[in-house]
Amino acid sequence: MLKRERQAYIVHQVNLHNKVLSNTLSSEIDVSEDTIRRDLLELDGKGKLIKVHGGALSHAFNDITYPSKKIYSQDSKRIIGEKAARLIKDGMFVLTGGGTTIIEMARSLPVSLSATFISGSIPAIVEYMHHPSIEVIVIGDKLSKNSKITLGTHAIARINTLKPDLCFLGINAIDLKHGITDCDWDVVQIKQSMIEASQKVVCLTISEKINTMQPVKVCDLNKIDILITELPKEHPLLQPYVAAGITVM
Repeated sequence: MLKRERQAYIVHQVNLHNKVLSNTLSSEIDVSEDTIRRDLLELDGKGKLIKVHGGALSHAFNDITYPSKKIYSQDSKRIIGEKAARLIKDGMFVLTGGGTTIIEMARSLPVSLSATFISGSIPAIVEYMHHPSIEVIVIGDKLSKNSKITLGTHAIARINTLKPDLCFLGINAIDLKHGITDCDWDVVQIKQSMIEASQKVVCLTISEKINTMQPVKVCDLNKIDILITELPKEHPLLQPYVAAGITVM
């Protein structure tokens, strides 16, 4: 693979998953981690991504607010957000993670909605605060500077006291064999607690992440109630997940 092709692949993976690990890229592209580190430094210098210890972040993932021009697959995520928002009814307690698709859901909430939103995602909390008639509860006290969410035992303990009606999670990868996977162990622990605490779990993802895998397992497919993508529910890509017992939207 030429350097130009390799760097294009890296940028695409960063935009797709928001965060990538150097060792994962090294394995996928079959080059040394030193080569990956040099590529990440160069791409960081060009403003294509943000190099961090052990990998890289997308610019959108690193922002407190998400300008539309920086969001990868903006139109698809807006469709997903609109579908997700239709599930939320007055009086509900809603637990959410973070990410650009969750932000699109927050921006799609009806002005008249009266509900309580619980989150440890700073960008999501900022969006919820703009809504005129929803209550916002913040969980956790230790903040991840990279992912902009609260982490650690305090956040997990707080989540374990909750029993929300719905849990909305933006996911990084899903496939039939491995279920939901991610690349950040601290974030995975939070997502696992959110899933166990909630009465119904809704996963949001663009279709490009379907049938992909990341290094750390979040949960099996049987923990998911609803999967929302930008595709129509009849799309062939989604039918194996329907057969696995998941409602698709």
